[in-house]
Amino acid sequence: MSQRKRFPLRLDPRLYDALERWAADELRSVNAQIELLLREQARRAGRLPERPDRGSPGEGAGPSNGG
Repeated sequence: MSQRKRFPLRLDPRLYDALERWAADELRSVNAQIELLLREQARRAGRLPERPDRGSPGEGAGPSNGG
């Protein structure tokens, strides 16, 4: 398993509360929810290439990209 970069993140308390509720609804930690959202947006923006050979924790519930 690769090392993950650790850094402090300051969030507005209302944003954190919303993320916490959303994460709970999807049975994820807040950290995993934030990582999922950032990864999805980075891919949509073309900043993060797809890696079909490797999935991440929390992924796999969405539609496949095959086609």
